[in-house]
Amino acid sequence: MSDSGFDMGLEDANQAGVYGVGDGDLGGLAAAARDAGLKVLRIDLEACADKRTLLMRVGTQLDFPPGWSRNWDALSDALRDLSWLPANGYALLFSQADDLRSANPEDFDTLLDILSEAASRWAEDKVPFWAFFELHDGGGAGADEEE
Repeated sequence: MSDSGFDMGLEDANQAGVYGVGDGDLGGLAAAARDAGLKVLRIDLEACADKRTLLMRVGTQLDFPPGWSRNWDALSDALRDLSWLPANGYALLFSQADDLRSANPEDFDTLLDILSEAASRWAEDKVPFWAFFELHDGGGAGADEEE
């Protein structure tokens, strides 16, 4: 049971993955993730319409080491490492995700795939790695959620 009295199972690495959530749900998820002992990292995707902007925002919010190559492979490598952000687990909260999903569905889908792969990699070490995307339709767009 968490400090909030509501246990969402966020400490379970086998359930972790990529999920879509409704508008306004990220605040509660952030509190629940902190209660579960996870490092909460927020990435604002408002007006994010391309890969370049997306990678810049993720790299900045996750404090990627200087000199990281801003490309999909480097993002994948960094998300499966995170040695500069030691934690018992991670919760990445992507707000305004519809902006990227609408403007560039291919980049959005690539991001989902990379995050899903990272979650699987972390699960091998029994470390929960969650990614939640705030979407107007509330979900169904995450790699672990069926549309």
